[in-house]
Amino acid sequence: MSQLEELLRSSQQDKKSDAELSTALKQVELTEELTRSRMNLILRGMPGMLSTEQIYVLAARSAGLAPPPSDLPSTPAPDATAQQAILSKAASYVHGTYAQLPILTATRTTIRFQDNVEAIAASSGIGSSATDVTTTAGFSNAATFIHYINSTEDQVVLHQGAEQFPAQSAKVPWGANKMIALLEPDPSLVTIHKEAQESGTFQWLRWELVNGKPAAVFAFSVPKKKSRLALNVCCFPSVNQTGKATFYTATTAATLGAGGSPGGGVTGNFQTNTEWNNFKTTAPYQGKLFIDPETGIVVRMIIEAELNPSDVVHQVDTRIDFGPVKVRDQMLIVPVETIINTEVVPNGESGAGGYKIRRTLFTSEYKNYQPATAK
Repeated sequence: MSQLEELLRSSQQDKKSDAELSTALKQVELTEELTRSRMNLILRGMPGMLSTEQIYVLAARSAGLAPPPSDLPSTPAPDATAQQAILSKAASYVHGTYAQLPILTATRTTIRFQDNVEAIAASSGIGSSATDVTTTAGFSNAATFIHYINSTEDQVVLHQGAEQFPAQSAKVPWGANKMIALLEPDPSLVTIHKEAQESGTFQWLRWELVNGKPAAVFAFSVPKKKSRLALNVCCFPSVNQTGKATFYTATTAATLGAGGSPGGGVTGNFQTNTEWNNFKTTAPYQGKLFIDPETGIVVRMIIEAELNPSDVVHQVDTRIDFGPVKVRDQMLIVPVETIINTEVVPNGESGAGGYKIRRTLFTSEYKNYQPATAK
């Protein structure tokens, strides 16, 4: 984090332009979380839209990391008895209060950031039928760096605080349109806590400040045999090639029985067809719960799926922040923000375009909570 702050200081001193600072920020890899409070301070000094965008990208990409040590409370770790008391309060809260949340509706606004917008054709013969995704103009090297793609707004239904995905009605060409879709809902706090309890792996990690209040952070891991963390990511190409293509020159055309141009060409019935398939698995995972030590309320959950390096999906990390929201005459603790970091191999097993990684960030805010029965 100190290196980022030094970069920003030197940029101001050298009077770097918005584009120059943006290019420098695109190449920063953080090892500590860029917290909301630090981000807000940094944004005051940004010279324009491009550098402001990259600060948002850095904050989202670092959402699962620990903050700088200077931002952590100096309070000593609680002893084993006190730790168990916090975990007991959390269990009572999750399964006795959070699990009893009514079915709710909310407005979810999601912003997508992405790099590597290159894609292969959905199908082809001699020619290609790939089309380009439309992105905001003015970004340099869009295929190389993570940048803003689009923003969407949806009405969603949440049961026990977990979003319920409707059946897919629109046939969006995910994958072929150079973007992925996550077709499973975010992890459920109730299910994750139950599996972590059954795995018996809760371990004290640290104190951390969440919204200005101390939270007890416990780490855990859930092996595959106990996990119900379903991943369904769309879509990745599988290329099938059939037929034969014969290339000829003016000299070999007669021998090969090829008509066509006297200068040479290609003949035959060679065809390449691409099928787009979902990546589906039930993954083991590791995670963290951020717990209010007084009430047992879980204020944040981080889940990191453990995937094989050979999988076309390398990373799906999810952070969910919970907060109080007034729903009619009740104050309920519900999801207020999610950040999802993904990394995939967009060309799957096709080999087309070479082996390339695509990173996509999704940041979502939930507002306008209402009972599902409200008219």
